[in-house]
Amino acid sequence: MTKILDAAPLADVQAHPDTRRVPISRVGVQNVRFPISVRDRRKTAQHTIANIDMSVDLPHDFKGTHMSRFMEILNSYDDEISVQALPAILRTMRERLNAETAHLGISFPYFMEKEAPVTGAAGLLSYDCAFNASSGAEDDFILTVKIPVTTLCPCSREISARGAHNQRSIVTVKTRFTGQLWIEDVVALVDASASCELYPVLKRADEKWVTEQAYDNPRFVEDLVREVTLRLRALSHVTWFSVHVINFESIHEHDAYAQVEEPARASS
Repeated sequence: MTKILDAAPLADVQAHPDTRRVPISRVGVQNVRFPISVRDRRKTAQHTIANIDMSVDLPHDFKGTHMSRFMEILNSYDDEISVQALPAILRTMRERLNAETAHLGISFPYFMEKEAPVTGAAGLLSYDCAFNASSGAEDDFILTVKIPVTTLCPCSREISARGAHNQRSIVTVKTRFTGQLWIEDVVALVDASASCELYPVLKRADEKWVTEQAYDNPRFVEDLVREVTLRLRALSHVTWFSVHVINFESIHEHDAYAQVEEPARASS
């Protein structure tokens, strides 16, 4: 049954003037679940589900923004959301919402297949990733990757006659860069900095290997953040980065963490 619309125009309350003279830096929608496509290093498309935030600035003299337009813009791209599409999406947001600057945050799980170090048993390991992009008065793009690894305590190994305590750690790397930086490259860089990388499937021979690998490569949380920092410094196309490491301590109630942020540098 077709609904008959009232011919009378509906009031556009959001477009009414506001006299409080308070500009809003960001207004929009958040926690929108949406399918996206992410290219991996093999140049294939990995389909995943993202949590999306969209916002724009609002001048002091406008009462509100049109929230429905965010969802219209997002759905107009259907499942074609990708890094390559971000500039067009941001441009559309600015045009449709009469904004000077648009912001888009996309967080998603990214899956990589990894093989066990001895038996080659394969499985998928997930990494929490995010794209944060802005366009307009400020143009920006930051890639965030969270990588779980193993760390083994150097002090525990030094003072103990039998074994050493270890724990799972999370390394959060945020980067600005020129050209291309693959998520796989960030994961490999962090894995190489840790006591041992994580694997989704381990048989007994693999478990022996990772235990001995961690024991031979002890890392304080300070060691790990420094090792990652040195490897990021070596990437000339990375213009800014932040590294945050947290150890979920296995013999303490608290966690340990360390963080390094290096300012922007000119790309070569």
